[in-house]
Amino acid sequence: MPMTLTGIEHAFRCSWGADTCAPEDLPKWSPRNPARGQCGVTALVLQDFLGGELLRGEVLVAGARVDFHWWNLLGSVEVDLTREQFAPEEVVGPGEVVVRGPLRRMQAEYELLRERVRTHLSPVG
Repeated sequence: MPMTLTGIEHAFRCSWGADTCAPEDLPKWSPRNPARGQCGVTALVLQDFLGGELLRGEVLVAGARVDFHWWNLLGSVEVDLTREQFAPEEVVGPGEVVVRGPLRRMQAEYELLRERVRTHLSPVG
């Protein structure tokens, strides 16, 4: 059976946890907001599976940058599996293409998420 974006999204949503969350977002992470703090590792793992480019945009609160948000560009389509993580006062600016470099942080979270997603997408039997 071919992979679909819906199936891939489901695999990510089943794979997120406090243990794959960015440490600085952990106080805001909860099972009710499982996408919180997952954007960086999610964008990287999605790129591993589907290719494309990484997009990064500033997260602004009252006009001041408080963080960055990461998502993917597949051809001409932007795919953001974690957009709903933000509170109403958090505004994500436009994305810019960022070249993937070596992972400098969150290596363990990235590897854990990648393995969980791979397991969800693997055929059984």
